[in-house]
Amino acid sequence: MNVKEEIIMEHSHTSSCQHDHNHGKLPVILFFVGLAVFVMALFFESRSLTQNILMTFSMILAGYHVIEEGVVDTIEHTKEKGKFTPNVHILMTLAAVGAMFIGDFSEGSLLILIFAGSHFLEDYAEGKSKKEITNLMKLNPTEARLLDKMGNSQVVPISQVKVGDKLQVLNGDQIATDGIIVSGVSSIDEAAITGESVPKEKTVGDEVFGSTINGTGSFIMEVSKASEDTLFSQIVRMVNQAQDNQSRTATKIQKLEPGYVKLVLVLVPLFILLGGTVIGWSWYESFYRGMVFLTVASPCALAASAVPASLSAISNLAKRGVLFKGGAYLSKLAEVKAIAFDKTGTLTAGKPVVTDTHFVEGIDELKLINVIVSMEKQANHPLADAIVSHYPDAQLLEIEIDNQIGKGLVGHVEDAHYQIGKPAIFSDVSEEICTYQEKFAKEGKTVVLVAIDEQVVGIIAMLDVPNEAAHPVMKSLKEQGVHTVMITGDSEVTGQAVGELVGVDQVFGNVLPENKSKIVEELQAKYGVVAMLGDGVNDAPALVEADVGIAMGEGTDIAMDVADAVLMKNDLNKFDYAFQVAKKLDKITMQNIIFAMSVVVLLVILNFIGKMSLPFGVVFHEGSTILVILNGLRMLLPVKTNKERSR
Repeated sequence: MNVKEEIIMEHSHTSSCQHDHNHGKLPVILFFVGLAVFVMALFFESRSLTQNILMTFSMILAGYHVIEEGVVDTIEHTKEKGKFTPNVHILMTLAAVGAMFIGDFSEGSLLILIFAGSHFLEDYAEGKSKKEITNLMKLNPTEARLLDKMGNSQVVPISQVKVGDKLQVLNGDQIATDGIIVSGVSSIDEAAITGESVPKEKTVGDEVFGSTINGTGSFIMEVSKASEDTLFSQIVRMVNQAQDNQSRTATKIQKLEPGYVKLVLVLVPLFILLGGTVIGWSWYESFYRGMVFLTVASPCALAASAVPASLSAISNLAKRGVLFKGGAYLSKLAEVKAIAFDKTGTLTAGKPVVTDTHFVEGIDELKLINVIVSMEKQANHPLADAIVSHYPDAQLLEIEIDNQIGKGLVGHVEDAHYQIGKPAIFSDVSEEICTYQEKFAKEGKTVVLVAIDEQVVGIIAMLDVPNEAAHPVMKSLKEQGVHTVMITGDSEVTGQAVGELVGVDQVFGNVLPENKSKIVEELQAKYGVVAMLGDGVNDAPALVEADVGIAMGEGTDIAMDVADAVLMKNDLNKFDYAFQVAKKLDKITMQNIIFAMSVVVLLVILNFIGKMSLPFGVVFHEGSTILVILNGLRMLLPVKTNKERSR
């Protein structure tokens, strides 16, 4: 079974009133048949036997799913939990039956029609918020071109592909699973994974991801992961999980619903008895108002306060490459008071670049650069890559080098002895070079020295440069009263230098991997709710310890597995956007709760003073539910960040 099939089997539908049924087409068809029967009944004499029979059929047909979920689900949930567990549908069913009991067949039928119709509208609205999420499943590949030992290709189901198999990928193909290119070259559209619209050039040794689209080239790849373990499958699984993991507010509302319904079921008979004995209403009027009370006190709007808004927010973020594993984590983000950032790969680019160079006078600088690049080209470490990238126009020379432990790179050119390495291996360093070395060290930069015949003639400084978005994002967070922290294993000097560049409030340097989670604990004790952003295996314990752990999408699988959310690109602007979305979600949810409860209170009061009929009670009650849903759907719209507002 592939991930798509697995998720579809697991996927369940949950509406605003928390019923776990996928309505399908039959209830919708029956609803419109019931509506037609209701209209037909209006042409007969009011309260005649024929009209009453037609109204009864209308109620049964239109409210088939309402009645079923009210009665069947209440029985099933009561058996499961061992205690009476009613839902809101039982209230509507009882109100409709009660209206018929006192002879108001048309009003009972109208109640069910409006309630059922509003539910279909709610389902449609929620479907809009889930659309972006469920569309991901359609992108999961189902077939692959498997190569046999003779090099012949055969199209097979993705479920038959194993780690170590060789796959052929032709131009325009969807890559079936994660793997490594073993021959060929191509450009690959990775928008499904990273959101990056510009295709990436890939060649032998490069990693490719399942569900991405191959360009004009073709290549052979070796499978490195089974289809259910690919990066894309993890994303789909996370997204599906997000639909089931609701916010804390939504969860509390769901837990309160059965108790709330029980309370209403107790209050209704008391309300009827009080009206008929103490207040002096007729028994008909008491019972009628009791049915109105049963209807308007339903918590449907309250139940819809959080779920659609949460799903819409998650969908909004998914479109922008930010994947949350559930609404609970997104709502928690709005409460964050301190945020800890890993340095390398999170606040910085993760790759050092050459920032400064200095060569002593009298040296043939061009020749020296050619020698340096030719030597570093043969080395295999990030600093060498940075130097080679800094001098793209250097002329490569034929030089045999020796990478000696404790001496760095050593080579000979025209009887001259060249040496490149860290400052500690050189003893004869001029005051001029020492001055530059101290200056660069204070700036948190890594330096290498260059010597000719044991005499140091040059210095190259490198720095893992800050992420372009780091400083504006730190500024935005500060404006919102959030304390920002950078945690790094680098020296305190380097950490402070980078911290000043990006604008964090506090820097922890020389931190061992096992101590990162302890720092998060300290921040929680001091500030309360804490988030952590990281990308490496060493960040995993801190990501778990934090109230909200966020992994950078270009980081390790382990970080993504344990985190509560993933930024699919190492773009901190996406995090700032997610923070603003979380704040807005919190605001809209609170608006919905206040509005929903206010409407219930208002309708109950109007009913008590005799200003509310059953049809109007249903219209206003269900109307408030739809308004709450629509307000939640505003979370689908783009949210302006502080940076955008200040422009």
